[in-house]
Formats: sequence, structure tokens, C-alpha cells
Amino acid sequence: MLFAHDTEEALRSAAALINTAPWRPGASDELATPEQLDAFVEAWRWSGSRTHDEEELRQVQELRPRLRRIWTAPVDEMVEGVNALLRDAGALPQLVRHDGWDWHLHAVDPSRPLAERMAVEAAMALVDVIRAGETHRLKTCGADDCEDVVVDLSKNRSKRYCDSGCGNRLAAAAYRARRAQES
Repeated sequence: MLFAHDTEEALRSAAALINTAPWRPGASDELATPEQLDAFVEAWRWSGSRTHDEEELRQVQELRPRLRRIWTAPVDEMVEGVNALLRDAGALPQLVRHDGWDWHLHAVDPSRPLAERMAVEAAMALVDVIRAGETHRLKTCGADDCEDVVVDLSKNRSKRYCDSGCGNRLAAAAYRARRAQES
């Protein structure tokens, strides 16, 4: 494990959140309804208060491009973006233990809006990445036709493709091309 468990989960969750937006031409928004947001929150085990309404959905949708800009920025701009997220939320880190998770950091009260909690969790994880000098682990997918973000938590820093199947798709295409050339 490169980072603390909560940092790795927050990075994965942030990447998944960013990737729900329709960055690719013809892609659909995977968080277009409050029900889709409910499913995302359940899948990523977000705790704390929820309103389950259109305003909560709008706030989370508006967070995605902000996180993407930070994710893909040079380090100095990344730091500015992370500090802005923390400042905007009035973050005050605290050690907590809940829902089967051992000690980890929360930086905002669980009663704060979901989008604010998501922003701060991502910012706290990015703080660890920046402090460790590991920002090169935050990437975009290596496939020419994909704009999803990738967090490379592999030991050898070799992850190139997103979790949407681009690596398999490109490997299959290369295999088919080799087979066609052999024929």
C-alpha cells in the first residue's frame, strides 16, 4: 500500500466521481438523476447526511469539473485548487472511526452537504499525494478516445488505462490487427 487506506479510497472515489461526467463525445452523464447519485453514494460507501434532492445532485455535478481541473493541473495549480477546496469548506481535520472503518481523517462535519464532504475528502487525499511527491500517479487514460482520469496505485507506476475497459479494448484490437496481418 502506497498511501493510507482512506487516502487510496478517497483517490479512487474522486476518480470515479470525475469519470461519471460525460467527458467523451457521445458519452452520457452517469449522475444525471438523484437515484444515480444514491447508487454512487451507496457503491462508494459515503456516510453522513443526505438530502436526496436535485440541489444535492447539482452540487455534486458541479464538483466534478473542479476536481478534474485539479487532478490534471501542474503541481502549483493543484496545490492552489486543493487549498481552495479546503478553505471553502472550512476544513478542520479530525480522527474518526465508524461503520467498520478503523481510524481515518474526516475534515468536515458529517452533517455538511454531500458535495462539500466529497470535495474535502478528495482534497485531503490529494494533500497526501502532493506531499509524497507522487502527483505523476494522477493521470488521464492512455486511450486516444478516452478522457477518464486514472489513479495509478500500482507499485511500478505502470497503470495507463482507466477502469472502463480501455486497456482490454486496445489489447483486443491490437491482437485482431496482428492476426489479420498474419493471415
